[in-house]
Amino acid sequence: MQIQKAQLNDANRLTDLCIRSKSFWGYSREQIEIWREELTITEAHIQNQEVYMLVDGDLIGFYAFSKISAQKVKLNYLFMEPKYIGKGYGKQFLMNFIDRARNLNYETVTLDADPNAEYFYKKQGFQVVGQLASSIEGRFLPIMELKIK
Repeated sequence: MQIQKAQLNDANRLTDLCIRSKSFWGYSREQIEIWREELTITEAHIQNQEVYMLVDGDLIGFYAFSKISAQKVKLNYLFMEPKYIGKGYGKQFLMNFIDRARNLNYETVTLDADPNAEYFYKKQGFQVVGQLASSIEGRFLPIMELKIK
C-alpha cells in the first residue's frame, strides 16, 4: 500500500469513492443526491487542500485537509472504500494524517464527523466540542477536536 498526493485527474475517482462510502451507512439514494454537491471532489478541492490517497493498485481511501490557523488544521474528508471499513485501514490512514499535521507543526485537528463515524474518532482520542446542524432535520454533526502537540 502507498500513500500518494492526489492529482487533478483523480477528482472523479475521489467523488465516486465519497458516494460509495457515504452510502455504506444506509443513507437513501435520495439523501445521497441531496448531498451530491458536498460529496463532489473537484479539481479546485485538490488544488486548494492537501489531498492524499491510500492505494494498493486500487483506491482504498483518501483524506483532505486545510489550514484553519497557524495552530489548527481541519480534516475535511476521510473516506474509505466500503469493503475496507472496519478492518483497520481507516485508523492507519487517520494516523498518517495526524502525523502529517504534527510534522507541519499544527497543534490541533478539528473535523465535522458524520454521526456514524463519531465512535471511530472518539476511539482515536477526538473529543466532541460542539455540533453542527445537518441538512436532515433534527440531525447534528459532532464537531470534534484532537490536540496533537
